[in-house]
Amino acid sequence: METKYAKIIVQGSPISKSNFKLFNFNGRAILPYNSGKYHDRYALYEQEIAYFAKSQNPNTLLNEALIAVLKVYYKSKKRHPDTNNITKSIFDGIEKSGLIVNDAQIRKLIIEEFYDSINPRFELELFAESSYYINYSIKERTEKEEPIIYSPPSNSKKSSLILKSPNKNVETTDNLRCAICNKAIKNENAVSANNGKILFCKDCFEKLF
Repeated sequence: METKYAKIIVQGSPISKSNFKLFNFNGRAILPYNSGKYHDRYALYEQEIAYFAKSQNPNTLLNEALIAVLKVYYKSKKRHPDTNNITKSIFDGIEKSGLIVNDAQIRKLIIEEFYDSINPRFELELFAESSYYINYSIKERTEKEEPIIYSPPSNSKKSSLILKSPNKNVETTDNLRCAICNKAIKNENAVSANNGKILFCKDCFEKLF
């Protein structure tokens, strides 16, 4: 029987890789798997998603246009990634699983944000457009709820590292040291990642890939 629906549940706080950007010498964004450092978690998270997508939907391939409904359950209301940014990690993992052909198949997407301090997770449902359609409406509440107020980011803490695009000079007020080998780096040999919070020397960078 041809499959027109799939559901994936992955436990744990969702991770966004949008704030971690590592580039190769051609300017292409890539993720290391085995550097032994904290940022490996982004690539490993995609592998985890791929594993659960495959195990929860065995022998399933969705190869047509899809509607996606994503429910994200964060541990905390105050500290969590931007919900709009986590979709890239999730759909990259789903694509790696072989459940879908390409994340370009997602033509309609609804994202809902929830909070569950005990069981953070995401739940993703995929519906084939040939068999399902989406119908939604926005209505005014009869009883008002307490608003969730967002404040602009504080500018009180400025980073000590001011980094430019890959393979460019790096301006800094601190000594430059490689995050892997801890050796001093000259400006022209520094490769930056994680919005300028991490630096690599070119030797260590090449070893990652």
